[in-house]
Amino acid sequence: MTHANEAGNPGGSTRIKRQISGPRRTRSVDAYLRQTRLIALVALAALIAGVVSDFTSGEFWRRHSLLAGLASSILVVMLSAAVINEILEFRRRQRWSTLAQYVMFELVRNARMIWLGVLEVAGLLPDADPAQNFIERSATAIRDTPRLTEAMCIVLDNTDSHERLHREISFYAEHADEVLGRWAGVMLNVELYAEMIDRHVELAGDVSWIGAVLDNAYPPDDPRQRRRARSSPAVQISVEPGSQWLADRIVVIAQLAETLDQGTLDIALQIVPVEWWKERLGTATPS
Repeated sequence: MTHANEAGNPGGSTRIKRQISGPRRTRSVDAYLRQTRLIALVALAALIAGVVSDFTSGEFWRRHSLLAGLASSILVVMLSAAVINEILEFRRRQRWSTLAQYVMFELVRNARMIWLGVLEVAGLLPDADPAQNFIERSATAIRDTPRLTEAMCIVLDNTDSHERLHREISFYAEHADEVLGRWAGVMLNVELYAEMIDRHVELAGDVSWIGAVLDNAYPPDDPRQRRRARSSPAVQISVEPGSQWLADRIVVIAQLAETLDQGTLDIALQIVPVEWWKERLGTATPS
């Protein structure tokens, strides 16, 4: 706070805007991979440039021994931190590749269950016509923010559909807890997988938060759920939610789930190509 504010002048022209800091992560997992590989390439390029300059400007480096020592130290640090780290990370990713892909498919299933479930409750889920791509048509529907928001407001204003949404959100929260509790510890061993898990934890946290808000506003019949609702931090932090607030938040969560669905599936198919699995099918069992 500024001194003017501390002196009781909240209307002062000098204000300090605090930046809300979140988790330190890249924009996407693909961006994380590109970033780490770019750093490794820059380190290699710097090493090559240093070797070339040693031949072309050897006299310069001999006259400036302190600068030469600093430059060589920086090159060693860059090489160790970037290239060697990327090699070690690559080996770890390869070692756990099939397990990581399996876990990613489970994360995709969890995310897809959430956003398809929201579409279904909202009455916007397309017909499962095998002649058309069901997932693509559903993704188009989930990205139509005004239409989806309007449908969710209608759901929340109706008692029966509201209760159905409440039950679905509770189920999604429990399922996400189960998936993450089972696999998060394994995936945290590799930075790439840890970044991905972090994004799915954000999704699970959002779903759990909305579930706690609904449980508190509309206490469930199950005594265990009521006790859990009373102990949730959402009771203290969240304001009294209206239909519009809940609809907006659920739409954001559903769209986040769809984005994670597609991004995680893309990375999973890169780890172990589909062609490798096709070659494995029909092979004899090892003796």
